[in-house]
Amino acid sequence: MTTPRDQDLTTITPTRLWVPRHVVVTRAAAELPHTAEIIRRCEAAGVEDIRILTGNALTGLRGATERETYASAKNTLAVVVAPPSALRPQPIPPSADWRIDLAKGCPAHCQYCYLAGSLQGPPVTRVYANLDDVLEGVRTHAGRGTVTSGTIERGGEGTTFEMSCYTDPLGIESVTGSLASAISRVGSGEFGEDVQLRFTTKFDDVGELVTLDHGRRTRVRFSVNAAEVANRFEGGTARMPARLSALRSVAAAGYRVGLTIAPIMPVPGWRDQYGALLDDVARAVAGIDDLDLTAEIITHRFTPASKEVLLGWYPHTKLEMDEELRSRKRSKFGGVKYVYPKDTMAEMRTWFVGELGRRVPAARLLYWT
Repeated sequence: MTTPRDQDLTTITPTRLWVPRHVVVTRAAAELPHTAEIIRRCEAAGVEDIRILTGNALTGLRGATERETYASAKNTLAVVVAPPSALRPQPIPPSADWRIDLAKGCPAHCQYCYLAGSLQGPPVTRVYANLDDVLEGVRTHAGRGTVTSGTIERGGEGTTFEMSCYTDPLGIESVTGSLASAISRVGSGEFGEDVQLRFTTKFDDVGELVTLDHGRRTRVRFSVNAAEVANRFEGGTARMPARLSALRSVAAAGYRVGLTIAPIMPVPGWRDQYGALLDDVARAVAGIDDLDLTAEIITHRFTPASKEVLLGWYPHTKLEMDEELRSRKRSKFGGVKYVYPKDTMAEMRTWFVGELGRRVPAARLLYWT
């Protein structure tokens, strides 16, 4: 396999952009100014099926089978109005002070998808047309929070707002423009000086982002993984060399950057594979002036609900989701999730913390989970 150690990052071919086959716009969304930009971008991308609905309900999204429903939904972009419940920023430890959502749903085909079981209905990507309302949460919650705002450990980040809890905003950016608008407006100081946007992506289309006046108020994090995990389970995303090339590009453009090493799995030879990944990261950021690099390390876990949904979407997956091989944990709200056994977690944590510090000393580890 060709890796960044073997290949000049500047010669890597960009990943093909996601273009939906179908775009549906609710009646309420059609009246908002950001919708015009979304439609303009979709038309420029060659989308021919763009429909304005007579109402605000999304209907006709289900096929005859679960697979047909999944395939149709993954090729559909719905332009909708975020409801009041989605406009209230929610605490999102340990990542950031608050969560704000530009969209819900993702066009990628990750067989461990974090959204499985947490979103209702077919996995259509819904982008919010009332962008002004969504971003207003940055203004109302600046200076508040307990994860970064006012803390000793991460106070330098200001009040942080996570944008990738329910979507990959870069994966849909070419047909929405929401991310560029958010970055530019926050970068201009519209919402105050001491705020920072954050998002994680598995895509590499950063050509527009590097031209923006971001004011160093956005941290772009790239989801990275061992070659075996990424190649087998992360369909429809940018390959790892392309992500690392994009990481270098945004870092060189002055963005704060980060690694989301997730979901880590103890696959055969995992130390060698993740060691090679960390070496590739080190090469990608070498020589970047004023580098601000963080790392977040997240182990694979699943819930009964997510397992059921994922097996419906990917019935032939080789992803290990065997409850007998896992430890059962309950959240503070009573939910159940399955994580790796205590000994495995301890072994991986010791290795990752040590090797991250040795191989990528510029990276500041924010948390392990």
